[in-house]
Order: sequence, then C-alpha cells, then structure tokens
Amino acid sequence: MSYIAPLKDMLFDIEHLANIAQVSQLPGFEDAGLETAQAVLEECAKLNEGVISPLNWEGDKYPSSFHDGKVSTTPGFKDAFKQYGEGGWQGLQHPVDFGGQGLPKTIGAACTEMLNSANMSFALCPLLTDGAIEALLTAGSDELKATYLEKLISGQWTGTMNLTEPQAGSDLAAVRSRAEPQPDGTYKVFGTKIFITYGEHDMAENIVHLVLARVTGAPEGVKGISLFVVPKFLVNPDGSLGARNDVHCVSIEHKMGIKASPTAVLQYGDHGGAVGYLVGQENRGLEYMFIMMNAARYAVGMQGVAIAERAYQKAVGYARDRVQSRPVDGSLNTAAPIIHHPDVKRMLMTMRALTEGCRAMALTAAAAYDASHHHPDAEVRKQNQAFYEFMVPLVKGYSTEMSLEVTSLGVQVHGGMGFIEETGAAQYYRDAKILTIYEGTTAIQANDLVGRKTSRDGGQTALAIAQQITTTEAELARSGSAHAQAVLKRLTAARLAFEDAVKFVAGHTKADPNAVFAGSVPYLMLAGNVMAGWQMARALLVAEQKVAAGEDVAFMQAKITTARFYADHVLSRAPGVRDSIVEGAAGVTEMALEAF
Repeated sequence: MSYIAPLKDMLFDIEHLANIAQVSQLPGFEDAGLETAQAVLEECAKLNEGVISPLNWEGDKYPSSFHDGKVSTTPGFKDAFKQYGEGGWQGLQHPVDFGGQGLPKTIGAACTEMLNSANMSFALCPLLTDGAIEALLTAGSDELKATYLEKLISGQWTGTMNLTEPQAGSDLAAVRSRAEPQPDGTYKVFGTKIFITYGEHDMAENIVHLVLARVTGAPEGVKGISLFVVPKFLVNPDGSLGARNDVHCVSIEHKMGIKASPTAVLQYGDHGGAVGYLVGQENRGLEYMFIMMNAARYAVGMQGVAIAERAYQKAVGYARDRVQSRPVDGSLNTAAPIIHHPDVKRMLMTMRALTEGCRAMALTAAAAYDASHHHPDAEVRKQNQAFYEFMVPLVKGYSTEMSLEVTSLGVQVHGGMGFIEETGAAQYYRDAKILTIYEGTTAIQANDLVGRKTSRDGGQTALAIAQQITTTEAELARSGSAHAQAVLKRLTAARLAFEDAVKFVAGHTKADPNAVFAGSVPYLMLAGNVMAGWQMARALLVAEQKVAAGEDVAFMQAKITTARFYADHVLSRAPGVRDSIVEGAAGVTEMALEAF
C-alpha cells in the first residue's frame, strides 16, 4: 500500500495547537502563515508520495552495498536525492543567507515527518546533514561557513556526525581519536569511527564529516574533546573539489532494519593523517556536538511519529480488506472485514491515538523552538527555550518507544501475514527498533530529563508546564460535553501523577540517585504520555467548537473520538506508572547482582 501524507491532521495541529498565526508574527517568519504551511506541505507530499515512498520497499530488498571501498546505494536513491536537493527541501529551515528558505521549524517538522514516513532509510541522509549545518551555523568560523554551508544546504554535499568509536559508545569521555595541530592551522586527524550513518555513499559529490577528536595534550575526559570538519574531498580556494582526504570507509554494517541507509566504519589517517579544520575552540567539541545531537534527537522523535503513521495506514488498509469471522454483535450473518471486530478497532485506535498525540506534542514543541529563537522579548524566548528543552527528550524518547508499540500492533493486525516479509508490515517494526537506540537510547534521554531538565531547577519547569495543563482542565470543565468530562477526569489524574513524579525526582536525585534512576525511563514515559494527552485534550476542545459551527464535521468528530480514546486507554496508564516511579525502586535495586 502506498503512503498518503496526513496533511489534514498536520495542518490542524499547525493551525490550532502550534498556533502558526503567532509563529508568523515572529521577526523573519512574516510570510510563514497557514497558507504558506499548506502550500509547502502539499508540495512536500507530492515528492514523498510519488518519488521517495516507492523506494522504501526496494531499499529493504536491495540495501546499500560495499565493494572495494565504495558504497552503492539502492537503485533510485541517487536520483531521488537529486530531486530532493533541487526542490530546496534540504534548506527548508536553514537561513536565506546561505541559500535556504528560512521557514520555521513548525512547518519543517511536518515535512520531516513526511520524508521519514515515505522512506526512513533515505531520510537519514538529510537528517544528518541538517545536524552538520546547525553545528556550523552555531560554531563554525566565517571561512568554514563560506566553504561548506551553501553546498550542504543545496544538497550538493551531505554531512555526518562522527562520535562513536569501538570502545566509546555513549560514553564520549572514552573517545581516543586524535588531532595533531599543523603549522598551517589545520589538524591531522587519526582514529576509527563506527556507526556513521551515510559515512560513505554515491548520492552527493562530497561528504562533510564532523568528527570528535582530542588535540594532542588535551585534558582527559569530555573536557578535552574538540570538533573538526573533515571533508571526504578537500575543497580548493575557488570552491571546487580537490584531492581525496585520508578518510576511508572500511566496511558497512548488516542491520536488522533501515537497511538501505549505509552505516559505515570510517578510518581516519591510515595514510599520513586526514586534514581537519577546527570548529570553534579547542576542547569545546562536545558542546558543539550537542547542537547537532539536539537537532537530531528531535528529528528522531519525528521519525517515531512517521513510522507509526506508515504502520497505521497499512494496518487500516489490511483491516478493511481482510475478511475473517462474523461480527460478535450479529450485525452481519456472514464473515466480515476484520475492521468490524472490536479488538481490531481497539488496536487501530491505539495506533491512531498514539501517533496523533505524539505528532501534536512534537509540533507544539516546534512552535516553542521558533519562539525561543525569534521572539523579540528575551523573557519570552527564555520561557519557550525551557519548554522546548524539556520536550526534546519526550519527543525523542516517548515518540520512539510509542512507535515500537504501534508498529508491533501493525504486525498484530495483519495476524500471521504480518510475520511474512512480503506484506511489508514487518519492515516498519524492524525499522522502528533503531529509533529507541540511536542519538541516545531511551535511558540516556531519561537521564537528561531527570538531571538537566528536572532536578537542576528543582522541578520548576516541569511544574510550570503542569500548571499550564490546569488551564486546559478548566476549559474542559466549561465544555460540559460527555467526552470533555471523560477527558478531564483522565487528564487531571494524569497531571497529578506527573506532579508527584516530578516532586519525587527533584527531591531525591541527589539523596538517593539509584531510587530515582531505577524509575527514570518510566518517568520519561509518564511525562511523554501526559504531554501528548494534554495536546489531545486541547485538540478535542477545538474540534468541539468546529462541530458546533458545522465545519468539517466528519474530521472533527473523529478527532474528538480519538482524543477520548487516548484519555481512556493511554492517559489512564499514568497513575500506575507514577506508582512504579515513586514507590517501585526497591524491586529494581535490591536484587543481588550475582542472582541475575
């Protein structure tokens, strides 16, 4: 089944939850209102539905291959990537000064979702390039910006992030790659980097590697890491490509999913040293890499929403066609399509509600990002920055864990046929698994949520967000409809559970870290559930007004029902998760290690 972009739902969120009218009042975004959003999304849908989506299945069957130091991508990828670049899609959110379109993240995030729904393996190349662009915009010298940004933004060149080494996965203090300063101001880079997405491929003229390494004599640990630009081909002063640099792909991985995306092992400096250019200042590399990682973490959260949407569409299509058994209520005296059966509807509704909830949460966060960078008032920027930063581990962690639940349900809806590769349902499940792992596992997102985002300010940001939720509760109370009352009941219980968890985390992280971190991932899942549920409650309020006005009644009724389902079947999980966080540490921490 082919992919159809959920434009109506995206535009609903952009208009009513992310409030694009406010975003378009920010300096620099004056032309980026709802009409622009609609035009951009419709154009984006054409490319993804028509060109990029048909390559998804092909990429799984005919993955990238490695031969004699060269990587060949899936047939069709190179041409699709050319169209992607020529359409200006790589530069959508990047500055006009370097050839970008300068659109807000609120619009760009929806386009990111479409690209990843269409073909996640393909989408990883632009995703990593975005991170490289962000890092250079923030920390690159004028010379580095002039040399690399236009070519990256146009899609002529692509970018990578090089963090991981065989002995240094998430623990970047253990990075051993080294950089030796040269008299001309460049560095010679030596070392091995693994798990480098699109570290070698045939889709662009040059690959710009951003590499973490230690300058000779740098301090130990994370304080001594610097960031370097190491291009595959050196760049001449006139911008043309020069000699091949001393960075080589020695192999690519054989993976469970995202098979068309080449995951490279890169060797630097086997032939005298790879020429590298320092980004920013020595020993501040981790700080700059975090710019890339935060951009990538949000984008991976969008990948979770994207793969869930694709799995949902496929499952609905199958459930409409597959005839099996009579309905339990006797409404038909013959076998019916399985979409008639209550448990199949429950599974499809779970898939739909989780996907819509996470999309709404992510797009609301994107609007806060836009305000945090563009609002003229410093205090408003600061508040939005705090909100966005709190949301990033939730968008990344909750949305990707959600995608595993949704893609697994997708296989379940297909029954035995879901376990057969030819139906395609299994590919989404396999592809989704990496999302909870790369750019920081769910536990690493939870560590960030506990340490930087909750304990550091004594839970103030989290409790301030909870206070905003009470405003929505008051609006639900005023609505008076049965659906609004049901959602109010669940949202209030979930918010109270969240507040309890926040107070426990903020109050015990220093005194009893093992107790807090035993429940860190459940805390992330609780927070993500509540934030997505809050957005669904806001959506219900909008949809009720639209129904009353007779606007797009079928769509709005479905939105109300989906919000009600989310409240009763997903938000209702929150109090139990609260108990496991606040009262459940002993069961985790007291088992003797030798008993495992």
